[in-house]
Amino acid sequence: MSRMNIYLLAFGGFVVGTAELVVAGILQLIADDLQISIGLAGQLVTAYSLSFALGTPIFVAFTLRMGRRTLLVLSLIIFIIGSLVSFFSPNYAILMFSRVLLGLSAGVYTVSALGSAVKLVPADKMGSAIGIIALGFGSAIALGVPIGIAIAQWWSWQVIFAVLAVVSGLITLGLIRLLPQVEGDTPVPFTQQFKVLGNPVILTGLVVSLLMYTSNSVMLTYLSPYLESILHMDQSRIGIMIFVLGVVGAFGSHLGGIGSDKWGSARTITIAIAVSAGTLALLPVFTSLLALGLAFITLWFFSFFLSNPALQTYFIQQAPQSSNLVLGLNLSIVHLGLATGAGAGGAFVNSASTVLYNPWVASFTAALALVAAIVSFTLSKKRKRSSSSKGTIPFGSF
Repeated sequence: MSRMNIYLLAFGGFVVGTAELVVAGILQLIADDLQISIGLAGQLVTAYSLSFALGTPIFVAFTLRMGRRTLLVLSLIIFIIGSLVSFFSPNYAILMFSRVLLGLSAGVYTVSALGSAVKLVPADKMGSAIGIIALGFGSAIALGVPIGIAIAQWWSWQVIFAVLAVVSGLITLGLIRLLPQVEGDTPVPFTQQFKVLGNPVILTGLVVSLLMYTSNSVMLTYLSPYLESILHMDQSRIGIMIFVLGVVGAFGSHLGGIGSDKWGSARTITIAIAVSAGTLALLPVFTSLLALGLAFITLWFFSFFLSNPALQTYFIQQAPQSSNLVLGLNLSIVHLGLATGAGAGGAFVNSASTVLYNPWVASFTAALALVAAIVSFTLSKKRKRSSSSKGTIPFGSF
């Protein structure tokens, strides 16, 4: 039954992930319909990510003691409201407001789902459980975004959010019926919170998250325009390509969870970031060769999703007694990175009048993330050795 509940939580991740990612796939349609620029349409991603980043830690802090099932249901109810506001939005301002609601609710849902998953499985299956949750978000790329693109072409982009509202309602009923009431956390005193956040391993790990997701957002937000204007793919082929990328991403998420359990989270993260930086650096050089360009994009996408469960596992290993606090903070940092990448990418596109060089910006940022990761892993090793020499239980594991 616990595995069934993990998949139910992952399905919720699929829905909130679709709401977040589908905008990148229909960016041109929204821009044309609302008569705004691509760069301005891209700020819908920024609004979602900022509300996720800034609102999640506040709501998580105030709901630590609340049962996870109750919190999951409440977050999905707000998500349904946000989806309906998106569906009925008559202009850019109202649509932007709906993105704020969706970002807030998705943030609370994601933290609660991850926290619940960790408590529903044995410790040695933690990485795999997180990988399944991440698989839900990978499936949003594989299925949610292509389906959203098809719905937008058949009817309108607004209908996507009506469908999301209905599916969210069904998931809410499933959670009420099937998910046991997972206890919340004991409130963490502010002194303890600052102690956790003062841990240099955690701080440098958060820098890794910020840089990784800034890098990914610079590319991901404008992926559809890149495929269309640089690699000269039409909309139907772009939909197929995004489906393929989603399948690859889902496989990467699953392998990232397994890899964290078998090979260690640090090693998995290092490989993922190195592959990401390398493929993005090479991509603009080979735009004249469609097959090679698509191969580089596919490899980048795989590495992007490979790193996610590994990084989540790494944080839980470093702060097992404050996992919800650290996961909530990390998800805020992740979406701050997504907002930064979307904003910076939009500004770069507007100034250069092309998306051709976005991969180089993303590659440089990924290289910085790799440096930060090496620093974090080195500090973690030193902390583990220090704890062992003092005869104490290590704060985390490498």
